[in-house]
Amino acid sequence: MPFELTEEQRLIKKSTREFSRKTLAATADERDRTKEYPADNLKKMGALGLMGMLVPAEYGGEDLDTVSYSLALTEVAYGCAATAVIMSVHASIVCGSLNRFGTPAQKEKYLRPLAGAEIIGSFALTEPEAGSDPAALQTTAVKEGDCYVLNGIKRFITGGATSGLFIVLARAPGSEGHKGISAFLVTPDMPGFQAGKIEDKIGIRASDTCDLIFSNCRVPAENLLGNEGDGFKIAMSGLDSGRIGIASQSLGVGMAALDAAVKYAKSRRQFGKPIAAFQGLRWMLAEMAMDVECARLLVLNAAAMKDRGEKCAAQASMAKLYASEMANRVTAQAVQIHGGYGVTKEYVVERLYRDARVFTIYEGTSQIQKIVIANDLLRDKAVG
Repeated sequence: MPFELTEEQRLIKKSTREFSRKTLAATADERDRTKEYPADNLKKMGALGLMGMLVPAEYGGEDLDTVSYSLALTEVAYGCAATAVIMSVHASIVCGSLNRFGTPAQKEKYLRPLAGAEIIGSFALTEPEAGSDPAALQTTAVKEGDCYVLNGIKRFITGGATSGLFIVLARAPGSEGHKGISAFLVTPDMPGFQAGKIEDKIGIRASDTCDLIFSNCRVPAENLLGNEGDGFKIAMSGLDSGRIGIASQSLGVGMAALDAAVKYAKSRRQFGKPIAAFQGLRWMLAEMAMDVECARLLVLNAAAMKDRGEKCAAQASMAKLYASEMANRVTAQAVQIHGGYGVTKEYVVERLYRDARVFTIYEGTSQIQKIVIANDLLRDKAVG
């Protein structure tokens, strides 16, 4: 470790680990099968303070640091990746963005119920023609009196059918690129808001993902987050935090896969001895452990930099890129070590393998992370 955890951080990690492995892991396989939203577990997490870790105490939150949050989110993901992605979007992007850019009235109205998980927050940026290129979004927002009227479609929105608050990005008609994009606080009861069909996904199945359809959706002008034209800045700031969140989720899933592989290798016998005795598998396990540890250090480094107030966009992207790719490698190796059992639902590695697949895609693909890292690397070295 490049630094020592504080006593409080160690306690947060320990208590979240106990809750996750006892409560979240117990229903993860069943929720994966049924796609049942973990509403009951989210309420328990709200009571424990996990959903408001990054919310100031004056609004009912825990006012904790990013390292503590990352440690907790990693442990949640170890038990249930679907629950972890809900927590990540809710805390990293929604609560974080609202705390940074919201007015006192907006914070009082929304941050307090978000902190206690009375409502869950979601982020609506992606569209049918705007994913990796957010500047291409086409959803419009037109000011009419004391409202903004939103029209357009958002795609692949985590919690689209279940969340109580959305940060929605939309642009002024006629604007181009990053300019003219604003952020709005939207609730499902606003006229003209509709959730589309829930996608049938390969993994993270207990977290619903669907379209959001805005048909002359009237959003009160007081629900503008920040100023007009601040939308892109708000989105990029939120994604920096969100990428630390996705990296933490990836780390948790990788840890779970490694533990499952070690347990199986020690108990499974072939040729008269545990398969853990064979050099080929021992080397696989060693490489998996090294991969997990490298991801852990990158994640905690990015979180610590954020806590120190340092620019960490590149480090957040490094953590997200490496940890998400690690989770895919390590879960695949865990399946391999399990042999034929690894592709059956009798063992947890089958679910972990499917859950890990999306980590390299959402909140910026691996290729986008490389662009962010390279741009940062070359920015200070550019000539002219």
